[in-house]
Amino acid sequence: MKNAFLIFPILCFLSAPLWAAETADAPEEKTVQAASPCQMDDRVCVLKQIEETAEAIDNKSWHDQTLRELAKTYAFEGDTDKAISLIAKIQTPDTQAMTIRGIGMAAAGNELSQEQYDELFAKLRKAAETISHPPSYAIALTYIAMAQAFAEDDEGAWKTAADMENDALRHKAFGETAEIQAERGDFDAAMHSIEQIDSEAYRNKAYNIVAKLLADRKLFQEALNAAANITNAYKKAETMQYILDIQKPRAVERGG
Repeated sequence: MKNAFLIFPILCFLSAPLWAAETADAPEEKTVQAASPCQMDDRVCVLKQIEETAEAIDNKSWHDQTLRELAKTYAFEGDTDKAISLIAKIQTPDTQAMTIRGIGMAAAGNELSQEQYDELFAKLRKAAETISHPPSYAIALTYIAMAQAFAEDDEGAWKTAADMENDALRHKAFGETAEIQAERGDFDAAMHSIEQIDSEAYRNKAYNIVAKLLADRKLFQEALNAAANITNAYKKAETMQYILDIQKPRAVERGG
C-alpha cells in the first residue's frame, strides 16, 4: 500500500507533460482568404463585380445607393450607356433622380462634343420619363438642366427647365442653372436664366445668390449689376454690402 502512494504521484508527473505536449502540438484552424477574380488595373472587371455584389443586397436603400454610385463611376469612365442602363434596376424614385444627376454631372466633366452631349441628355431625359413619382420626375429634370448648364449646354438647360409644369420646381431649375453659370463666370447666361423665372420672390433670391457668386469670383461690376435687379430693399442692400466686403474686407478692430 505504501508503494501505491509512491507510484501514483510519479504517474501523474509523467502523464502531465505528455498531455501538455499534445495540446501545444495541436494544429490551429486557419481562415481561408478569398482572392478577387479581378486585377486592380482591370477596372471594368471590378465594376462588374460590384454590380453582381449589389444583386445580393437585400436592403432596398443600400441596393439602390450601390447602383447609384456604380452608375456615376461608369459615366466617369466614359460608358454612359451602361450607366443609364442601371437606372431601371433602381427601385426608389428619388435615387433614380439622383442617379440621373450623377451621370449627367460626371459626363459633363468629360469634355464631350456637343453632338455627344445632345445624345446623352436625350437618353437621360428618356430615362427620367420612366419615373412615375411626379416630384422625383420633376427633380430629375432639374438635375438634367443643371448637368447641361455644367456642360455649358445653356440652350439645352433652358429648354429642359422650361418643360417643367410645376411652377416652383421650374423656378428652382432656372435658379440652379443660373448659379452654375455664375460659378463659371458667365454673367449673361446667368441673367438670362433668372429672367425666365416668373416669381418675383424667386427672382430676388436668384439675383442675390448669383451676385454673391460673381463677387466671390472677383467679378464685382457684374455682381453689382445683378444686385441692381433685386426689388426687395433689404435683400438688395444686404447683397451690395456683401459685394463691398468681398472687394475690400473690413479690418477687425481689436480693443486695447
